[in-house]
Formats: sequence, C-alpha cells, structure tokens
Amino acid sequence: MIGFFDSGFGGLTVLKEVVKLLPQCAYLYLGDNARTPYGDLDQETIYKFTTEGVSELFKRGAELVILACNTSSSGALRRIQQEFLPENFPDKNVLGIIIPTAEEVENFTNTKEVGILATEATVNSLAYPKEIAKASPAIKVYQQACPMLVPLIEEGQVYSEEMDNLIEMHLNGLLAQSTKIDSVVLGCTHYALIESQIKKHLPQGVNLISQEPIIAKKLSIYLDKHPEVDAKLQKNGQRTFLSTEASGKVEYLSSLFYGEPVKIEFVSL
Repeated sequence: MIGFFDSGFGGLTVLKEVVKLLPQCAYLYLGDNARTPYGDLDQETIYKFTTEGVSELFKRGAELVILACNTSSSGALRRIQQEFLPENFPDKNVLGIIIPTAEEVENFTNTKEVGILATEATVNSLAYPKEIAKASPAIKVYQQACPMLVPLIEEGQVYSEEMDNLIEMHLNGLLAQSTKIDSVVLGCTHYALIESQIKKHLPQGVNLISQEPIIAKKLSIYLDKHPEVDAKLQKNGQRTFLSTEASGKVEYLSSLFYGEPVKIEFVSL
C-alpha cells in the first residue's frame, strides 16, 4: 500500500487528489488527531511523533509513505531518510511534500516574489525558502506563520467569523512584506479546506498555489520513474483510514476533508 501520514485531517486533501489520479492503488492513511496540531511543537517531538506514525504504517503493510504534512516534512523528513529508515526499514522509502511543491513554484509567478502561509514550525524551519532557492534561485520568498488556523480547522470552525478574521490578518501580514508578491503557497495541507475563504481576501492578480494537485502529479511521476516500487504496490483500490483519536467528530471531519464518507479505525501509537 501507499501510506499517508499527517498530524490530523489535512493530509486527506492530498490523498483525495492522489486517488483521483491513481485510483487503482491501495492506500493507508493515518492521522495523529490525538496529538494535533504539530505546528507549535519542538523539532525533536515532531520527529518522534512522525517516526511513530511512519512505523505504524510500515508495520501495517505500506511500501511507501508520504508525509502529507508540511510540519513533518520540514522538521522530520531529512532525519527520517538519513537515520531512521537505514536503521529500521532499509528497504522502504518516505517522501515529503515541500520539495515537490517548491519545484513547481516558478510556474506560478511572474514577479519572482512569492509568499508562504504555514505553521510556525514550518516557517521557523526555513524549509520553503531553502528548497525554493535550490529550484529557482531568482525567486524571493516571504513567510507568514498562522498559528491559530489549524486548531480552528480541526475544531470544524471552517466558516466562522473568527476564521475569516484570522485569514485577513495573516494575509495582511504576509502581503505587507512586499507589494510584488503575486503568488501565495498554502504551506499546510489543512488550508485546502479554507481555500475559498483565502481567495476571497487575496488582491486581484495574486495566485493561490495549492499543494494537492502538485503532489498527486509528482507521485505519479515518481512511480513511473521507479517501476521497482510500483511493482510492489497493491492495485486493488483499497482505502483504509486510521486515527489516534476515536470519536464521532474525527469521523465527521475526516469525511469533510476527504470529500466522501470514511470509516475510521482507531490506532494507538
């Protein structure tokens, strides 16, 4: 199976797009809802929680794991690839979502100035400025941490007045850094659920870059380039959803993020 890990619900928006493009594959999703959000945690804790999730996915049959979480991708991916996998799962692989996104940013901007909306941990890691600089050195990157958005989304307050006010505040903070910003990256997969509200507050002519279709396309390309990995994947279309929190709210919000009803199985990490 292809495993997907996220701190909560946001990764389901990525999985939804991947399933559209690769419906034949089998998928195993794990959301660490009991310990979300990760955005205000220290790097060591993010690494610990992420490796626990990755281990669970591999033990349950995942051949490849996607960290469908920008905070985990920025704070744990490199160490997982360099230390954790060689010691524990040397024949497996873990991929993140920041590098694939960074590689596509240049296709959206004319002014070569882009903004990033993300969690505090992702912003502090400087992962986006570093990776965009590698892919497109001419692009200037501005960041805005949005610490309250994920908790509000996880509470289901997607269309609340508080959410609207927070979006406006964070966008104002970002766009005040440069008048030439013409593209904004949603650097947290949770933000896909408030994309329409964010667009409402964007000035005319500013693009919103969503990760989900980018990650789906990049994963398809990855499997084409690595037939040895693709050959190991089940092609029965099975989809299993796991969460570290067993509640009706988790099942309801998971269905909202995924776009169709899902049945959640509880797992303890």
